[in-house]
Amino acid sequence: MNYQWYPGHMTKAKRMMEENIKLIDLVIEIVDARIPLSSRNPDIDTLAVNKSRMILLNKCDLASDKTNDEWVKYFSDKGFIVLKINAKNGTGIREVNPKILEACKEKIERDRRKGIKNRPVRCMVVGIPNVGKSTFINSIVGKACAKTGNKPGVTKGKQWIALSKTIELLDTPGILWPKFDDDKIGRNLAFIGSINDEILHMDELAGYLIEILVRDYPGTLAGRYAIDENDSDKPYEILEKIAISRSCLRKGNEPDTDKAADLLIDDYRAGRLGKISLEKPE
Repeated sequence: MNYQWYPGHMTKAKRMMEENIKLIDLVIEIVDARIPLSSRNPDIDTLAVNKSRMILLNKCDLASDKTNDEWVKYFSDKGFIVLKINAKNGTGIREVNPKILEACKEKIERDRRKGIKNRPVRCMVVGIPNVGKSTFINSIVGKACAKTGNKPGVTKGKQWIALSKTIELLDTPGILWPKFDDDKIGRNLAFIGSINDEILHMDELAGYLIEILVRDYPGTLAGRYAIDENDSDKPYEILEKIAISRSCLRKGNEPDTDKAADLLIDDYRAGRLGKISLEKPE
């Protein structure tokens, strides 16, 4: 399955970010807590060189609590300021503003020594599609100022947002990178909805997810769909069981595995399968 998806507006968005980075004091990178490495665009490290950095592990409620803590330590050890957040319900959002000022305290002190007063800290908010960037901005500002949606590519332009007298945010479109070095990265991005579903084979993607769940989170599928996941080592047969259990049937009572695949992937993305991390720090 080909996971590459890089529509033309992403090239334009990357160019816009490169043009604006000189105005920025801090780069705030939103990642999905379930796949913190796969959901980091490697181009951001190049773009943000010599800038203060913050990583927000969004959707932390959908990932393993223990693994979340391991990721906080992993990124902290690399020099990032790191927070776990759930932009949808506001968990961790109050901690962001103080952390922004902490991250930029040297810049603020330099301005003070030069006699520059009241120049706000400028932050660029970056992230790949569908990691909850717009939801984060709406949450931290307290009103619907950025478009949100559960499809990648909703934000297509830039917008400056005054968070307070001391902090300004530059919202940017979610962008991927032109080529994934590893299919596993593309697969992880497909799991969380960062790649357009229309270019994917959802039954194949569901098969990969079943393999992971049976291996790393045994009992999850049995509990959710009331099936026996242990009497088969073939993901497709388990997908058929899910189809039958949830009455996803074609004519003649044949299991509709396409519909079951959509159901399984949707359940995973929505957290209905529990707190499941697909990546752990090595």
